[in-house]
Amino acid sequence: MTTSTAAADALIPAAHPFARHLEHHTRSQERAPRQAWTPDDGILPALYISHGAPPTFTDAAWMRQMHDWAATMPTPRAILIVSAHWESDSIGITSTVPTELVYDFGGFDPMYYRMRYDTPDSGPLAQLLLDALPDTVHVHEHRDRGLDHGAWLPLKVMYPDADIPVLQLSLPTSDPARLLALGARLRGLREQGVLVMGSGFMTHGLPYIDWRRPDIVPDWSAEFDTWAAEALDRGDVDELARFSTRAPGLRFAHPTVEHFTPLFVTLGAATDPTASVTTAIDGFIFGGLSKRSFQVA
Repeated sequence: MTTSTAAADALIPAAHPFARHLEHHTRSQERAPRQAWTPDDGILPALYISHGAPPTFTDAAWMRQMHDWAATMPTPRAILIVSAHWESDSIGITSTVPTELVYDFGGFDPMYYRMRYDTPDSGPLAQLLLDALPDTVHVHEHRDRGLDHGAWLPLKVMYPDADIPVLQLSLPTSDPARLLALGARLRGLREQGVLVMGSGFMTHGLPYIDWRRPDIVPDWSAEFDTWAAEALDRGDVDELARFSTRAPGLRFAHPTVEHFTPLFVTLGAATDPTASVTTAIDGFIFGGLSKRSFQVA
């Protein structure tokens, strides 16, 4: 059966890197179909991913890394994702019934505004989320809001079939302690086959990139990435939580912090937030931004 997502994908020019990525996905599925999560698989990991804008769809190597990372895990029953692109004063969720994507970017090829990622009804996932949160926490469903590009873009690369229910949770604060506590509330969802994801960018100093020399990694990006990598490797949550005073290059790496702070939801959802993480993707892209992404057990 041809879905709306597949029909839109079929219009992508065959020579485009994302069209070739979809071919890779199809061949991978034919060789070794992904297996759906079952309780026998145990708890799913939680992820922090560095996501990009539409140029991600032209980066074959990065797309392959993200796609093949997803293939190492059982296919989740559902995905709950916190994106840098939806901040709020209280907790909100996207519509539980299919609705339009949010194309929250500008100046790109029109083909990216025609992309689809029409996932199944996420009502059961919303109920699991409500059950995990205290009764005193009000969660508002934004029935006219779909997934923004911090959610649908990486998921379209990792899970191109759009056959997994997805719910996006707003980022209600930048306070690490509160985000760690929120992540801890989500920990039990992982035991039920839900993939919990924080989506940001390990460095995101777009105003400070020298686009004349995109091959050079700025010192501020390299230093921030090294600091974060070392803290993550030793499980030093306290150091990471003090990023506002401890992280080198912060003013340039994160002029605003919303692309870093989803990391604390991921760490909070870990079985042991102080354990070393498993890095899945590292390196730099787009003029020296760190694409470091990891999972926690």
